Amino acid sequence: APAHLPIVLGHEVVGAVAALGPHANRFVEGERVGVGWIHHSSGTPDENLSSSFTATGRDVQGGYAEYMTVPQDYAYSIPDVFSDVQAAPLLCAGGIGYRALRLSKIQDGDQLGLMGFGASAHLMLQFVRNSQPHTNVFVFAREAAQRAFALELGASWAGDIQQTPPVKLHAIVDTTPAWKPVVESLCNLRPGGRLVINAIRKEDSDRSYLQNLTYQHHLWMEKEIKSVANITQADIREFLPMAAGVPLLPEVTTYPLERANEALAALRQGGLRGAVVLSIG
Repeated sequence: APAHLPIVLGHEVVGAVAALGPHANRFVEGERVGVGWIHHSSGTPDENLSSSFTATGRDVQGGYAEYMTVPQDYAYSIPDVFSDVQAAPLLCAGGIGYRALRLSKIQDGDQLGLMGFGASAHLMLQFVRNSQPHTNVFVFAREAAQRAFALELGASWAGDIQQTPPVKLHAIVDTTPAWKPVVESLCNLRPGGRLVINAIRKEDSDRSYLQNLTYQHHLWMEKEIKSVANITQADIREFLPMAAGVPLLPEVTTYPLERANEALAALRQGGLRGAVVLSIG
């Protein structure tokens, strides 16, 4: 966006094609499409790491604008099985969860942990239960309601973040903004296990918890830590038809756009299940 214009937020976008650029040929006017966190980048397999990575609603106008533009390679057809509200969380929470699972290298029959149980984790759980039916999923969450929700969706076990699961885990995906889950995750990995941190940032409020980290209990035995950075167009393009095949239906709470501040407050207070979507019009 021009420097003098404020950026309009919105990074999980579902809408209709209003007009086509002179060289656009992938879609037709009126077609329903989605746009994710990646607005455009280098087009290489590692475009999520490229210095040219441009984010929707951060670097260019996002989905809460009346109109937005996007290169056609970074727009995606929405499978008919999904409503607009159901599709929106799949474009970031779902796609980035899919990437995190691939980075975890989890195999069918392994033991997988999920630290935190919000928009991304509740989709990962359903995806794994369908694609790897012999994998046991262990969920760590602060709120009792979130733990109950995880069990309802098919988790093998659910406990608080500091609780010890009945077995050591091959991989854990951490979706929280805190440091405590990182330390506790490393303690619950088996030798050679992998922690994948699926978060755009970690807050400073509990950074002192890192002082509990010890080499012997948390890092030794060839454990790995891997971070997830952004997303590629291939992630979303692969994930959407796979999600449609399940079908993977997010649990969604909807707010009208004018109540966006209420939605943010509700997310911070906790108690919401799954994802939150702001509806326009």
